[in-house]
Amino acid sequence: MASSVSTSPDSRVRAIGTDEPTVCAAFALIAATYPERVALRTLDEGVSITWGEYAERVRGLAAGLHALGLRHGDSLACMLSNRPEFHLADAAGMHLGAVCFSVYNTSTVEQIEYVLANAATRIVVCEQAFLERIEAVRDRAESPIEHIVLVDGHAPGTLSLSELEGLGDPQFDFDASWRAVGPEDLLCLIYTSGTTGPPKGVQLTHANFMAQSRVLRDTVGLYQGTAVSGLPMAHVAERNSTHYFPMTTGHTVTCCPDPREVFAHAAQVHPTAFFAVPRMWEKLKSALEAAWAVEADPAKRDAVAGALDVGLRRVRAEQAGEAVGEELEAQHRRADELVLSPIRERIGLDRCDYLIVGAAPTPYEVLEFFHALGLPINEVWGMSENCAVATVSPPDAIRIGTVGKPAPGVEVLRADDGELLIRGPIVMVGYRNEPDKTAEALDSDGWLHTGDIGEFDGDGYLRIVDRKKELIISAGGKNMSPANIEARLKTSSPLIGQAIAIGDGRPYNVALLVLDPDAAGSFAAERGLAGRTPAELAGEEAVLAEVADGVARANAHLSRVEQIKRFALLDCDWEPGGDELTPTMKLKRKPIMAKYAGRIEGLYG
Repeated sequence: MASSVSTSPDSRVRAIGTDEPTVCAAFALIAATYPERVALRTLDEGVSITWGEYAERVRGLAAGLHALGLRHGDSLACMLSNRPEFHLADAAGMHLGAVCFSVYNTSTVEQIEYVLANAATRIVVCEQAFLERIEAVRDRAESPIEHIVLVDGHAPGTLSLSELEGLGDPQFDFDASWRAVGPEDLLCLIYTSGTTGPPKGVQLTHANFMAQSRVLRDTVGLYQGTAVSGLPMAHVAERNSTHYFPMTTGHTVTCCPDPREVFAHAAQVHPTAFFAVPRMWEKLKSALEAAWAVEADPAKRDAVAGALDVGLRRVRAEQAGEAVGEELEAQHRRADELVLSPIRERIGLDRCDYLIVGAAPTPYEVLEFFHALGLPINEVWGMSENCAVATVSPPDAIRIGTVGKPAPGVEVLRADDGELLIRGPIVMVGYRNEPDKTAEALDSDGWLHTGDIGEFDGDGYLRIVDRKKELIISAGGKNMSPANIEARLKTSSPLIGQAIAIGDGRPYNVALLVLDPDAAGSFAAERGLAGRTPAELAGEEAVLAEVADGVARANAHLSRVEQIKRFALLDCDWEPGGDELTPTMKLKRKPIMAKYAGRIEGLYG
């Protein structure tokens, strides 16, 4: 059902560490097998660390952390951008049997204080950009922080990485330390992004993550290759993709400290594995379409349009279960050779064994667009509480609009009310210090209650409807998925960057919309409005007219009761980690409803 990307199957090296009992054991195997292979790097080889060097640095840092008092079962926090030092410090703690976790870089002092207290953390590894907030937490009387390790420079009251390594006792038995770590020991904490209240510390074991690595190995295939690390390491999917999975494969990871530069890094790295959240794929689609729209050469512009049309017709035939005729197949081969393949190469995704999207619903049109380009993105479903991936499609049978089938060894049950339940070796052991919330999430039979509503088709593919607590129930009693409405709005016009649909208990639906800064800038330049800020553009008649047209286009694809009757275009941006979005760009619905209550009421006035 999916066009294949440019790969060389014969040269792929399968993951050799996935059958190990712990991540520590997998790391030891990979480092011993591929000591000369580059493990961690930055662009232009500013930093380049082989697996052999990685292992030696981890050994030295573990000895230093042990000298500071870090022991089996203690917690270690990192507040770092995506940089090689994160991998070194986190892996060092892991080899002591410590429970490691990352703090979202957008966190406030209060949020940092909460998670550090919940985890009972005494040692924090951070960088200069976040030192002030960490010190603010340490200065509070109840704070347990005893040591701050600074990875980029010196500051009073902190240790540098080199100083930390120098503290280690030469007699420290590193091998005995990591060999004492068992499969059921806690590996890390993943703090939920807090869409519904204070974050919960999801406790995941070595066995959980090793089971997750086998899920990917047995579905999409887990091979040795290259990856770009750009999303927060506090997010379970990124921690999987570019921290733990490489310890089972021998991947080379290129660190990208700014998430906005991930695709720029990919264009240089040409990764073989790539994960991104839906909003990132949406923005890449918009950027490509905007570039093609202003192409000065009409022949090139027409060639791209024609190739995309061929790609779409082929994908739609495959998705409908229809045979791709010889004529269309021939047209596609030519379009791929002359147009589509060069596009894939230019954006750096031409060598991918697999491309994955998850963490939130992805608009159908976005997935279809990339499939037409020859980039078959595999939409997966899961949550922090089950290591990220519970369902996935076979790479050669991706069904767009679904999140695939239950992964090997994972049970997915649909309850009477439509809620999805998960059971299997990837499911967490519980929330940190929250037995009541653990009991709410995990029942006595081991089923994880996800809060997601879903439905299976006749072939066992799963479609996610929405979050159980987020469904809109109109005043007339109609159940609707706000996520589906919002996805339709965002794909109806490149100007619409964010959208929230509102209508629970109301006579009709309304929406709050936010401009996409990049698309708004291009639109402004074309309309002689260059230099206007996004706030100013939100009040421009031409912008409002285009957004209104987009809403009308979205409504044409929605049932009458789902349609947006009125909307407000806000004169601000919603940043990840701000009042409206989590660091992974999920909507904070309740805070948005409270913050914009006046605007919402005005839409019903």
